[in-house]
Amino acid sequence: MSRNQAEREFEEFYTAAAPRVVHLVYATTGDMTIAQDSTQEAFARAWQRWATIGTYDEPLAWVRTVARRLAISAWRKQGAQDRAYVRHGVPAAPDGPGVDRVAVLQAMQTLSDPIRESMALYYIADLSIEQIARETGAAVGTIKSHLHRGRRQLAVALEIKENDHA
Repeated sequence: MSRNQAEREFEEFYTAAAPRVVHLVYATTGDMTIAQDSTQEAFARAWQRWATIGTYDEPLAWVRTVARRLAISAWRKQGAQDRAYVRHGVPAAPDGPGVDRVAVLQAMQTLSDPIRESMALYYIADLSIEQIARETGAAVGTIKSHLHRGRRQLAVALEIKENDHA
């Protein structure tokens, strides 16, 4: 494959897939900056290895996995920095998203990492249960269980938030 052809192929892949990866990572971390940065880095790494990754059956799965791992690492680092800022009296972050989005993101953060990841991959990335199982290395039954528990836990968390505001 010529370099120009590879560049066009990657550009089409990036244009079609990047917004979906950003949304997935945002749903996982609740931080748009981390989601955007992690997605950019994942696609940069994919481009560096495009001769190999471009031949995969699902190159998007590789990018999603890398982006999620980068985001989780950055999110944890950011959490540690935020705790340090609070200890030392630095003011909190600027204005954020709307009330509904905050409620859903806060509810998502109450879920365990595997359940939150399954929910994001299913509802944000529109992956099938089988695709999620393949991508995460978990059994299909485990993914079904994660989705069932995740829906139930989100319903409870969001109902409590709704009752708090009533």
